[in-house]
Amino acid sequence: MVRAARQLLSAITKVLILADRVVIKQLLTAKEKVLGSLSYIDSCTSFAEFVKAFSQFGNEMVELAHLSGDRQNDLKSEKSRTQMGSARAVLEKSTMMLLTTAKTLLRHPECITARQNRDCVFTQMRKALDIIHYVATNGGHVSGDVSPSTTINGDSGISLSQHQPTAFKAIKDFEDQVEMTRVTLVGPHTEAKLLGALETLIETMQDFTDSAYTSHEHRERILMLCEKLRHELALLLRIGTNLDQKVSSVMSQDLEMAILKTREASRTLKKQVIDTAMDQASDVFKLNEDHELLAALKSAGLSGLKERVDELSVKFEEHADQLMEVCKLLKHISGTESLVIWSEHIESIFKCQTAEVIQASKTLASYPVSKIANENFEVFANAWVTQINDLSVLVKDVNDICQGKANRQVYLSLPRPGKHGATTRGMKPVHLSTEEQAKIAKLGLEMKLITSEMDAEAEKWEEPENEIVRRAKNMSSMAFSIYLFTRGEGPLKTTQDLFTQAEYFVEEGAKLFKTVKEFASQVPSGVHKTELTTFLDRLPVYCQQLNFTIKLQTVGKAATFNKVDKVIQETKCLMNAVSKVVNACFICETKYNINYRGHVVSKWCPAVPSSTSSALVEAGALVVDAGERESVRSSNGGRPEPFRRSSSLTNKPTSHSSSHDQL
Repeated sequence: MVRAARQLLSAITKVLILADRVVIKQLLTAKEKVLGSLSYIDSCTSFAEFVKAFSQFGNEMVELAHLSGDRQNDLKSEKSRTQMGSARAVLEKSTMMLLTTAKTLLRHPECITARQNRDCVFTQMRKALDIIHYVATNGGHVSGDVSPSTTINGDSGISLSQHQPTAFKAIKDFEDQVEMTRVTLVGPHTEAKLLGALETLIETMQDFTDSAYTSHEHRERILMLCEKLRHELALLLRIGTNLDQKVSSVMSQDLEMAILKTREASRTLKKQVIDTAMDQASDVFKLNEDHELLAALKSAGLSGLKERVDELSVKFEEHADQLMEVCKLLKHISGTESLVIWSEHIESIFKCQTAEVIQASKTLASYPVSKIANENFEVFANAWVTQINDLSVLVKDVNDICQGKANRQVYLSLPRPGKHGATTRGMKPVHLSTEEQAKIAKLGLEMKLITSEMDAEAEKWEEPENEIVRRAKNMSSMAFSIYLFTRGEGPLKTTQDLFTQAEYFVEEGAKLFKTVKEFASQVPSGVHKTELTTFLDRLPVYCQQLNFTIKLQTVGKAATFNKVDKVIQETKCLMNAVSKVVNACFICETKYNINYRGHVVSKWCPAVPSSTSSALVEAGALVVDAGERESVRSSNGGRPEPFRRSSSLTNKPTSHSSSHDQL
């Protein structure tokens, strides 16, 4: 019986190992496909070829996102899960950057900075793919700007260098060695360990004292506390070595007092480094230089002032250096593995994006009238603002851990209390399960890739007043706001906002159907018209299905989540059909030289409840061209609500909002 049980256990283990190898093989295959697509995009020399390559890249990215997400959930190590998550975040955020940098290079192939800009994005994405490979296979690490690095002493999987632990890790190791003297007393071996732990601790303090942004008071206090700790340890060692060997089994009162004083000195130093790091972070956010620098870079670029751009680039690099210093100090005081890794992740992203923002601004200065160069700069400016927001969240999380608060992350988007989240009572976030969060995240990524593909299709049209293109881009912007909703960002704050947005999406789809129907009547009979009609006839079906889902009444978390899931799924299907319709229209327009412009329509802007408009304007969610205004019906009162406008640089929430411009 025992032998049979062991054999069964052994067989089950072998099956599980084999299944795990199959999953890893699928993930690595998907990763290789994405690498191949990146190489294909790199070799594209025409816009039509790029659109085809980017479409293929999008499909393969969706597959990789699914497989890597599943693998991330399966990983047992928090360190490995966070590393996988950071790599997936890089790939997701780089998708839009790849789209605009590639388009910019295709439009201006002679521009050196445009090529450097695109190559930086390629490098960033390939390093992220390397991280996925190593973490998925054996939980190892790979060096690089966006990747974790190896450490010693079982540190959190990421450190300031290949040999140095964080300050918190060094302090903890030192305190553990001090505590051990209660048991081992102070022999030659213990003394060597204590002195070694102290030297390691003091080495980690150098990042605080050597930082150009550490105040003189903080620097002097850290040095003083280090000397005090060294003095207390010397006293402890002297007392320990002078103990009578005959009474070594009895705890000496003097030794106990020395241990307590050493521990107290260590805790005081720990508190000081926390204060130093938090003060630096506070100084960065008080200055708030990001918006001013980005606006100045854009203004100089649009004016074609290359020398001014060079001057601002130096200031921008100095500001970025300060942000990276803050991230470095936050790594030192991060109390969990995930926070250490995310500190390193944000620092590396700042390092990459500093060069990318400067390259994009120089490209804009070289071609100040180029709309695609302007759009490319907007993408990187918005990405920089997003990283600043991520840094602020990191500072809060690290501070909470240092103060002993629980490290809990609440998914704030789904669902709110009451039917469709429409209640006006207090908003209490509802926790989603890991499976539910993963499902929503996958849908969101699919939506984002479809909108990117849609924009690439629309950019092939040259007529700026073409109604088909304008309506398609309106729908693309709406779909992108739904993608932001899956991340807990953007103008859509509740499930009711999502359903209201979906209603406008259906209305715009119906208008697009009418517009394309008119265009199709001008297309001569043949295989192309048949193909266009086939794709076009699917739009009313998808619109009807989505409209029916929106009108379903639901109560409770499970029912609301299922409705949200279905709405996003059907919106994705409708957006995919629109992309095919636009592509078919372009083929017909090119082949038969149809000069179709239609009526000029206003650009879409997300409709939101008036009570949240001021917050959304601050977040940059509501953007509309100057002079353009359109009224929309409220979802429950039928009362017109005007679109709101914002003109500041950083008030555009995503790079997607700038994609309305023609190539």
